[in-house]
Amino acid sequence: MDRPVSVTALRCRTSDRTAGGARGAEALALALDPAAKLVGKPGEPRVSSWEDDLRDSHGCLLEAGGQVEDMLAAGQFPVLTSSDCSICMTTFQAVVRQVPDVRVLWLDAHGDFNTPKTTPSGFLGGMCLAAACGRWDAGFEPSIEPARVLMCGVRDLDAGERVLVETAGVGHAARLSQVVPALAGEKVYVHLDMDVLDPSVLPAQFAVPNGLSETGLRTLLTDVARECDVVGVEVTAYEASEDDETRAVATALVASIVAALLP
Repeated sequence: MDRPVSVTALRCRTSDRTAGGARGAEALALALDPAAKLVGKPGEPRVSSWEDDLRDSHGCLLEAGGQVEDMLAAGQFPVLTSSDCSICMTTFQAVVRQVPDVRVLWLDAHGDFNTPKTTPSGFLGGMCLAAACGRWDAGFEPSIEPARVLMCGVRDLDAGERVLVETAGVGHAARLSQVVPALAGEKVYVHLDMDVLDPSVLPAQFAVPNGLSETGLRTLLTDVARECDVVGVEVTAYEASEDDETRAVATALVASIVAALLP
């Protein structure tokens, strides 16, 4: 039996450097479900060190994990929208507690596998997967083994970050066609950062060329939904425009892509 879909927008600030991420999280959630739950209030975007963002966003990050855990515990299919990827430090904990044998499909232009020693930018959102995999102590218990993560669409890794990804044993699908064979029949939680798309398809805060096409991503998610037991999805980094018309068009596009995953 299909699980009921539960959509939540996390609007509070994690490591937001622009206002577009929180705006996008809310717009996307409401496009997927007009009755979506809206959690928190957008904070003031700013460029901060990872230490400051980790301290200031602690409550928001805990809320992210709590929302996902509550939805899973209630037998629902969680859809969590958020401004950036920092949430994975707690959402992956929640998923693993409820689904211990889960795999994570990491769809992102970036690996987010830096540590305080390797990060050139000091951006917390670029360090979160490494924390979730226990490569540095962010104050949250490590939640998932690196080998249970499969990256796809990642095309921007810093030098030190690349070494960490390779030595940790994180999986990597160089082609879309490799994803389903690697995950078929398994329980999968999807982390979808919208900058995995090519910036010609959807603008991004940290745009990286040579990304996925709209058709490629939608087809991949359709295949994953058909061949895997998808337990939930988190959607991050949809950088929504201030312009109502532009935002409406882009939101409809993103919602149509995410819908391919839903029960």
